[in-house]
Amino acid sequence: MNKRALELTVENMMSKPKGILAMDESSPTCGKRFAAINVEDSENNRRRYRELIVTSPDLSNYVSGAILYDETFHQKMSNGEFFRDYLNSIGILPGIKVDTGAKDFSNHPNEKITEGLDGLRERLKNYALLGAKFCKWRAVITINEGIPSEACILSNAHALARYASLCQENNLVPIVEPEVLINGEHSIEVCDTVTRATLKCLFEQLDLFNIYYEGIILKPSMVISGDKNKKRADVNTVAEMTINCLKEMCPQKLGGIAFLSGGQTDEESTSHLNKMNKDNSDLPWRVTFSYARAIQQSALNIWVGKDSNIKEAQLMLSGRAKLCSAASVGEL
Repeated sequence: MNKRALELTVENMMSKPKGILAMDESSPTCGKRFAAINVEDSENNRRRYRELIVTSPDLSNYVSGAILYDETFHQKMSNGEFFRDYLNSIGILPGIKVDTGAKDFSNHPNEKITEGLDGLRERLKNYALLGAKFCKWRAVITINEGIPSEACILSNAHALARYASLCQENNLVPIVEPEVLINGEHSIEVCDTVTRATLKCLFEQLDLFNIYYEGIILKPSMVISGDKNKKRADVNTVAEMTINCLKEMCPQKLGGIAFLSGGQTDEESTSHLNKMNKDNSDLPWRVTFSYARAIQQSALNIWVGKDSNIKEAQLMLSGRAKLCSAASVGEL
């Protein structure tokens, strides 16, 4: 592990006023998004869509890194240049999603365990040789009657720690993503309890694996009411409870924090982040974004697979990225 190399990558990823673009949807997930707008799910269309994203005007003013899916990482753009090389050329660090997805957790109905550890060391070595600077692994924690179980939280935290240690071994910054899902009728107080339990277990596991905290980025979900709750907490409450949770559960020497949007609307994702940064100027770590749909979805709806719509879609995407960037420094 080269600690200084990890620190430099983190510094670049956490540079103000930027955040991280998540464009690592798996091919099946991308297919679902395309189906919703009546676009054929093909490798070429996925390339066209992702090229639209990365060539949007001024993107590097708002985004410091982009998380890619394996297909995109190895794919060439229409000009013959690899996506990863193009991103580097415009000052955006290329990263890679390395888990293989959340699968049903044995003996635990309605819970998930993220897989992908088998062969990970060799895959990471190859990604690093090809220019990746960071990685991402997403764990999924579901809130419902009787869940999450301790087994689900512990198993996912353990996998995140094993992944993080292998990343740091290869001088790749691990983005550690323990997502507490927004789906459900639960209150913000229940979400707070589950988020705290998840983070407590996660950092216990990271400690066991001797993780260098200055060389990782946490990608948490916000402390927020379930999306089906009829009395959802307001922006002020979400911002205050989220920051209090992070202050009490996260090490001060953590490299940085980049939130996932996790099913929030575009407005919610920016309003919550903006409020956190506007009201908290003395945090021990930078708090920014690592959004996918909150930046891309509006542009995707404009594009609908037509070249004639690319410029308009790109302006929308750049506009969304600019808003997220402003929110990351409390200037929205």
